[in-house]
Amino acid sequence: MRIRILMLASLVACADAVSPRLAPDVVAAAQAVPPEPARTPDIHFAATPQPVVYAMLELAQVTANDTVFDLGSGDGRLVILAAQKYGARGVGVELQPRLVELSRAVAEEGGVADRVRFIAGDLFDADISDATVVVLWLSQTVNTRLAPKLKRELRPGTRIVSHQFPIEGWTPKAIVRADYDGTDLFLWTIPPP
Repeated sequence: MRIRILMLASLVACADAVSPRLAPDVVAAAQAVPPEPARTPDIHFAATPQPVVYAMLELAQVTANDTVFDLGSGDGRLVILAAQKYGARGVGVELQPRLVELSRAVAEEGGVADRVRFIAGDLFDADISDATVVVLWLSQTVNTRLAPKLKRELRPGTRIVSHQFPIEGWTPKAIVRADYDGTDLFLWTIPPP
């Protein structure tokens, strides 16, 4: 996002040098820098391909009784689809406020705003204790940093599915190759104490 804004600002500066009369909406867009997240994101948003979204939810065996948490929810597609297809509840946690706004708008348009919510915040600070399913597409480093929180806050039986990246030191219950892009999906279940 920052690169896109800097590119737009550069374009405005270059265009201003050539022609001092720019459309007011172009100038406003260049000046409307989004608010910075509380900290720099550990990873940058990339939308999970829709076939992988379906595969992750199927691997987790999501039902209407579940509350699906997506840590680093981006545009919200995982929790929105969990609500639409399975009747689950969902919570997306995303550091970037603009993506949270987008997720809320998509949930409203998709008719599931009453079943999902999106939190603008740091996934390391979020209360995830209500989750019955957690989905991740972060990085191996972030997954490993997140592991103590997952163990501490999640109840026994909670399923965790990660797209592409394992959690160091954790043995997955299943590893499934996504047909769409050939990446691995990892499934863990929080064991009893």
